[in-house]
Amino acid sequence: MIIVGELINTSRKEVEERVKSQDVAFIQELAREQLAAGANYIDVNAGTLVGQEPEYLVWLTETVQSAVDVPLALDSPDPEALAAALKVHKGKAMINSITGEKDRFEKVLPLVLEYQASVVALCMDDSGMPDTFARRIDISQKVIHSLTAAGVPLEDIFLDPLVTPISTSSESGMAALDAIAEIMKQFSGVHTICGLSNVSFGLPKRKLLNRAFLMLCMDRGMDGVIVDPLDKDIMAYLKSAEALLGKDEYCMNYLTAARAGALDI
Repeated sequence: MIIVGELINTSRKEVEERVKSQDVAFIQELAREQLAAGANYIDVNAGTLVGQEPEYLVWLTETVQSAVDVPLALDSPDPEALAAALKVHKGKAMINSITGEKDRFEKVLPLVLEYQASVVALCMDDSGMPDTFARRIDISQKVIHSLTAAGVPLEDIFLDPLVTPISTSSESGMAALDAIAEIMKQFSGVHTICGLSNVSFGLPKRKLLNRAFLMLCMDRGMDGVIVDPLDKDIMAYLKSAEALLGKDEYCMNYLTAARAGALDI
């Protein structure tokens, strides 16, 4: 499972304050903690700092990569901010994200190609967010075909089916799950990824729903997740699911986690 640690995001008030004050020690420790907890990528997002996002995203990129030897998911809807951060990023970055929206696709694609980056492709186009399984598949196919036609390898594409709250539509969870399964079936080599928290929006005991949804996504073949790796409970469920789904040979990762106390929830 490819884990993108989501905690360095200025939508979190404390992180925003620490980024504004350029608190190097705080940001670097948060990066180290996520890496130690199992993150394969560290997401960095300065999206709330309107007007200064490019400068702060560059600062975050340099600050985090001077502390941990791990690629970053550069998280911004602003091509200017992405371009600035990519110039200083060490190694192969992940761009989060591109969509099927014509303007955004045309501005982000050249960055994906120039820096040979991996890319999160959101299942969205100029008609908006999909509300059915069929629309998710239609948009996903078009986005994947457009990326590969431009020269992006399938293995560099992380398709996000866009999870929407089950509190507003009882079918939205199944629509995303079925889309994950179908995309993984149609495009051998592509990845699927999502953030979990949208599925539980507006409901009590959200962490319970998020954990259950992760298990279901993994069963459908999803191989990436944007998550808080410091949430010991959800990471324990993730390790358990990998073992049960045959994605952990001889349960070695599960046993290692157990010996480290990471499964004591």
